Amino acid sequence: MTTMLWLQASGCGGCTMSLLCAESPGAMEMLEDAGIRLLWHPALSVETGDEVRRLLEEVAEGRVALDILCVEGAIARGPGGSGRFQMLSGTGRSLMYWVERIAPRARHVVAVGTCAAFGGVTAAGGNPSDAVGLQYDGGLQGGLFAPDWRSRGGGPVINVAGCPTHPGWVSETLMLLAAGEVVALDGYARPRFYADHLVHHGCPKNEYYEYKASAGELSEIGCMMENLGCIGTQAVGDCNIRPWNGEGSCTRGGYPCINCTAPQFEDPAHAFVETPKIAGFPVGLPTDMPKAWFMALASLSKAATPERIAKNAKADRVVVPPTLRRAK
Repeated sequence: MTTMLWLQASGCGGCTMSLLCAESPGAMEMLEDAGIRLLWHPALSVETGDEVRRLLEEVAEGRVALDILCVEGAIARGPGGSGRFQMLSGTGRSLMYWVERIAPRARHVVAVGTCAAFGGVTAAGGNPSDAVGLQYDGGLQGGLFAPDWRSRGGGPVINVAGCPTHPGWVSETLMLLAAGEVVALDGYARPRFYADHLVHHGCPKNEYYEYKASAGELSEIGCMMENLGCIGTQAVGDCNIRPWNGEGSCTRGGYPCINCTAPQFEDPAHAFVETPKIAGFPVGLPTDMPKAWFMALASLSKAATPERIAKNAKADRVVVPPTLRRAK
């Protein structure tokens, strides 16, 4: 049996809500099937008060074995490094204190969501609470823990980034760990099973992207890269390959990808629905695309745009259907 403890630090609780929306299997079924025993979760467990305080002490002192520690939300270090901007009710101690005590006891430590991984939205707006991720401060290594910190199992913090993170990413990570498998990580310690993909992969707007047939308003169905701030061609995630709840993603819902799996996505220095440009070309180019090639291909694509795609891109639904090809 694999034991797991889940702590909620400075965040909105959205990653827990996302996990509860998991389907086939659901969150509780997944834990049972994987042989994971949930010791405590602040929103899902019935234990409270002294029961929880005793459990945390037993885990921190090694009397209760802990295989996986999940932390949701950023760690608020303020004021003055005390962590007292966020206290764990009934313990007289900060969340930062408990994470620092318990993490070394865990075989694996998982940062659930971008706040826990990099600071995320909690660290935005000047970061008055001095919020950081578990092992990253934005894009820099070294958050609550030093860059060379390792869990009892010998690995760094696993950053299951996303805002909120996809339920499938959490489930797959936990199942791999419970099975004793190694979770391959990318350069930001995100699981490669989703970080080796781009949000662009499988996007329903790809035909419009190919011809640079762009939407000008959020209600239009064309590609949102050119005008509406979409950076799905740069953002890691299999959101459009593994849709949320079998159906949805940001781009499928008509909203631009804002790269929520990345450090510092919360402070892009421009509105999320605006595309910064220089000389008419987007500043952020698709991953691995040289600027000269992008400019050349974009010009050719626009010149070759079929009338159907050009008209549909500026509409809120398909107004020109594909040409009907008669059998000979």
